[in-house]
Amino acid sequence: MTVLRVGAACLNQTPLDWSGNQRRIREAIAEARAQGVSLLCLPELCITGYGCEDAFHAPGVQETALAVLRDLLPDTQGMVVSFGLPLVHRNAIFNAACLVADGRILGFVAKKHLAGDGLHYEPRWFKPWPTGVRSTLTVDGAAYPLGDLAFDLGGVKLGFEICEDAWVAKRPGAELAQHGVDLILNPSASHFAFGKAEIRRRFVLEGSRAFSVGYLYANLVGCEAGRVIYDGGALIASAGQLLAQGPRFSFRDVQVTTAWLDLEAPRLTQRRSASFRPALGAEAEAYFVADDFCFPACAALPLPEAPPVAAWEQSPRLKDEELARAVSLGLFDYMRKSRSRGFVLSLSGGADSAACAVLVHLMALFGLAELGQAGLVAKLPHLPQLAALPAEAEAFTSALLTCVYQATRHSGAVTREAAQAVAHAVGARFHHFDVEALVEGYQALVASALGRPLDWATDDAALQNIQARVRAPGVWMLANLAGALLLSTSNRSEAAVGYATMDGDTAGGLCPIGGLDKASLRTWLARLETDGLEGVPPFPALGLVNRQAPTAELRPAERHQTDEADLMPYEVLDAIERAAIRDKKMPLAAYQVVCAQFQAHAPLARWSAAQLGAWVTRFFRLWSQNQWKRERYAPSFHLDDENLDPKTWCRFPILSGGFERELSELQAALESTIERPQAPA
Repeated sequence: MTVLRVGAACLNQTPLDWSGNQRRIREAIAEARAQGVSLLCLPELCITGYGCEDAFHAPGVQETALAVLRDLLPDTQGMVVSFGLPLVHRNAIFNAACLVADGRILGFVAKKHLAGDGLHYEPRWFKPWPTGVRSTLTVDGAAYPLGDLAFDLGGVKLGFEICEDAWVAKRPGAELAQHGVDLILNPSASHFAFGKAEIRRRFVLEGSRAFSVGYLYANLVGCEAGRVIYDGGALIASAGQLLAQGPRFSFRDVQVTTAWLDLEAPRLTQRRSASFRPALGAEAEAYFVADDFCFPACAALPLPEAPPVAAWEQSPRLKDEELARAVSLGLFDYMRKSRSRGFVLSLSGGADSAACAVLVHLMALFGLAELGQAGLVAKLPHLPQLAALPAEAEAFTSALLTCVYQATRHSGAVTREAAQAVAHAVGARFHHFDVEALVEGYQALVASALGRPLDWATDDAALQNIQARVRAPGVWMLANLAGALLLSTSNRSEAAVGYATMDGDTAGGLCPIGGLDKASLRTWLARLETDGLEGVPPFPALGLVNRQAPTAELRPAERHQTDEADLMPYEVLDAIERAAIRDKKMPLAAYQVVCAQFQAHAPLARWSAAQLGAWVTRFFRLWSQNQWKRERYAPSFHLDDENLDPKTWCRFPILSGGFERELSELQAALESTIERPQAPA
């Protein structure tokens, strides 16, 4: 019987943080060794960090990565470890995994399928390795095999699927199975998106079953480079059975997940399978890099245990739980890696800013729960004053979050009360600024220059925007004085139609909820008010926020301004956005989609076809006019695969034809089938 103790590590790395990345890799190897692991899989590009962007082109990056690899070789004594790093070969850069045994480099496997969609741009930096090709790489005068190959370590055979390799239809695992490998290692940098963890579990389990192998999946964790959040979640499976799974959204820099693996079980499955067709001949024999490394012998396989599953992972409201944990971890990593001394937030009393305040509080709550006060403070060495605080989330939130309610003459008592209640509930420091004098000063200045008074009938947009803009300098000043990070509060729905004031409510260095649509955000806040989260009590103070109709409060009160009156119902806006931007439908097709959604079902049949057509027209006009705003928004976290961030997901020209032809086709269709709708208000 061949029984191995194997491990998969999740690491919180940072691009080009050579000493930090090396330290965390070393810690993972030491932790694995302490648990008796003899084979350890580390994440993709763990030496450099995954998000190095165009720095991958710098020769010094490859040179330093190899130098770090050399430094780490002695740490692998008595073990087999896979490292991820970029390699230059024949003037091309490859995304590679290096297998090291007992301090010796055995060879390099290069990634075959590059992630080039969504937020991934790997083909910009790397070349895909062709199937069936092997070459030789010279490092420090020694030649090592490189390419499409596998390894035979004293009779234990293993190969690689590197991240995207496992997501494609023609997985390398099928060829590895034909060569009779016992184990497949998958070093990954797989970003978080809602519901994506289940997809990963499926391909790991199905790969281990279909290929009759043991399967080790390692991932990054945390906010590595600024926008992308990795959720970790290491997986170990064998022949279709999940043996171990690691935690997701951990605040720890290193998490090693281990399991006992009986290699005879998948080997027996291959022998029994009528469909198994082994690769034979000299070419098949040359597929393996052979080494005489001997894994430690184990007499018997310990009794299997069911992999532990966090209670929140089993919640029927998994998306709510993932949102809380992903963004709170993202905020923590962004704060510590930028060495910011906390956050400043313009708290309006509305849903968006309230969500940001709660998420900062959840950051403190989850961090303390997992790491304890000493562990949390140790990860924030630039904030030593935290060590003197009570070990309570409210105390940490007070130290890390300053909220400011900024009133003009159009601000109401309801929003002021809501803002103060939310700040008090999470423990944040709270200030009240009256900025009306600043607004009046700018209005008088401009009116004098123009030689006429400003009036709501003719100057509506300018009068609204100046109120939002005068709020920015004060909160920026607070952030500068504290060395803190100013949070902006735009959501994805507002970004789609440009419903934000540039240099006003968009001011900030980070936008935590920029990847979330307004309807989902409001649903999340409503559930937090009444139900809380797993292990987190409800936030009754959110009731003051949730009972309001969203409003910018920039027009006089008698005008009864609301966001949805300015735009359209958020549920309709989000449906049009999904049809137009996610599904790439032109105006007429998008109109047909929303008509089917909101007119075919009785509970949703609240609007006429003419009204839906007018809203579709409004959306496309606002979308094409406001790309320049989306280009200037503060960085936001990627939360699902419907993102509008032009830097990582959704590119669109700043100047375009504005869908004029397509909107004319929609208008013609509307006129031919229904009474011509009135122009939108």
